[in-house]
Amino acid sequence: MTTDTLPQDGRLDERSAAAPLIATPTDDGLPRRFADFETLGAALDYAASGSRGLNFHDARGTLSRPYPFSEMRDDALAMARRLIAAGVMPADRIALVAETGPEFAAIFFGVIYAGGWPVPLPLPTSFGGRDSYIEQLRVQLSSCDPTMLIYPPELAQMAGEAAKIAGVEGIDWSEFERREAPEVSLPQARGSDVAYLQYSSGSTRFPHGVAITHHALLNNLAAHSHGMDITDSDRCVSWLPWYHDMGLVGCFLSVVANQVSTDYLKTEDFARRPLAWLDLISRNKGTTLSYSPTFGYDICARRMSSQTKASDRFDLSRWRVAGNGADMIRPDVMQSFVDAFADAGFKATAFLPSYGLAEATLAVTIMPPGEGIRVELVEETQLSGVPHGQDRPQRFRAIVNCGKPVRDMKVEIREEDGTPLPERAIGKVWCAGPSLMVGYFRDEASTEACMSDGWLDTGDMGYISDGYVYIVGRAKDMIIVNGRNHWPQDIEWAVEQLPGFKAGDIAAFAITTPGGEETPAVLVQCRSSDDAERVRLREEIRERVRSVTGMNCVIELIPPRTLPRTSSGKLSRAKARNLYLNGDIKPYDLAA
Repeated sequence: MTTDTLPQDGRLDERSAAAPLIATPTDDGLPRRFADFETLGAALDYAASGSRGLNFHDARGTLSRPYPFSEMRDDALAMARRLIAAGVMPADRIALVAETGPEFAAIFFGVIYAGGWPVPLPLPTSFGGRDSYIEQLRVQLSSCDPTMLIYPPELAQMAGEAAKIAGVEGIDWSEFERREAPEVSLPQARGSDVAYLQYSSGSTRFPHGVAITHHALLNNLAAHSHGMDITDSDRCVSWLPWYHDMGLVGCFLSVVANQVSTDYLKTEDFARRPLAWLDLISRNKGTTLSYSPTFGYDICARRMSSQTKASDRFDLSRWRVAGNGADMIRPDVMQSFVDAFADAGFKATAFLPSYGLAEATLAVTIMPPGEGIRVELVEETQLSGVPHGQDRPQRFRAIVNCGKPVRDMKVEIREEDGTPLPERAIGKVWCAGPSLMVGYFRDEASTEACMSDGWLDTGDMGYISDGYVYIVGRAKDMIIVNGRNHWPQDIEWAVEQLPGFKAGDIAAFAITTPGGEETPAVLVQCRSSDDAERVRLREEIRERVRSVTGMNCVIELIPPRTLPRTSSGKLSRAKARNLYLNGDIKPYDLAA
């Protein structure tokens, strides 16, 4: 027997031995349709005619709520009637705090059925505290100008305060669910209508709401499933947050439009117990699909380093697509994950690198399944565009292959002036296709700044080799000193190689000296409380950075948990720079 007929932990539900919770099946016999619908509502209508669905698990990975698509559709239609009764009109924005659970799923699709635009907003993170979260919500509410903000009851104080400040009606979803749902005619959406607004991660164009139509979304979801070779035997596990494009589009909307049963851990539960993700994959014998940014694989490999053999706890042999995206893909981390979990059946060929961004709905490129991680070594002077000097040894960086453009997507590499570049020439990455955003909501200037003649300037730098796309870094993050280009990732990775530091501890960016020169500054989270040790570490870091880049940098040691993150958990270099220059990040006072 499989988890299609037993609860996820193989035991009867403790609350009712007579009525165990049963996960939705992996395959229900409903003919698979690959997002070939006119609207997102039509996609749920079809998925609801089968018995697949979503499955929510507690912090220990035990099934707590199976949620068939049929039940989700019934709940969403009731939500739509409540919204219309509350005066919601087509194209009204409804802001939703995106907690992973059946309530958000039903309300999101309820807004869709009511003709409104759902706007997923983030949960609070461990960085910044209450006031920071309220301000973040306030700014996003001001940007999307919603009719109301709906949030989990446990966030009533913070979210309610943000709504009050923004002049928006705030209501917790348990209260909203208790409202009457009178019968009413629902508006008929068209494929060209906007389906939702998505806020990108926050490190680049915050707070611009990305407007995505039904056609754009479904085109990208069809291309995504095509690129991964989805079959009737595929099942997904995810811990990714639903307020980030990879979690919302790739692991929520996609599984509805492509009828894939999916098992969820909350992001906060993954953060506390990362290996619960792999436990869930192991127990769900049908799991074949799961995605994570690099840091998810990194933290799991680190947690296993001091434990027993992975095969004593995990079975990852059926995991055929281990997707990787949302941040720079690091081959050393991927190799560490393979080393840690190969004896549990994990295959390196399961890795599926990809590249995308909210402005293109999600996927721009995907590696063909089975090809795994492939890298090219690029000499750093090619990355910086400066001829190799006699006084510096050659240094190479491993650049990960992010795959080929998804179906219907075109990718070009261009000069700063827009001139297309040939293969293997590094430049700005542009893409074009039917899944591009309409534009940034109520921000024509920003839209025009990145879109031209149907093409999107992604803001990233890369090159094309034999039809595959390689991403080398973000254009706006580049540090230019004495006419030479330096990627902050190179500096950060150099420091990470020193004992006691890890990914996420370091932020590198450019600052201007009193003399008007641009120089790199490196903020490093330091856990030592001894002043002498801090001085020693600062000098060690300075020498390490100099040896890798040939530059003298401003090195500042700062307290742990100081560097700011975006809503998706990524380091925000732009915000770190601003906080540092404004004096809000206070380095340790060390002797010169």
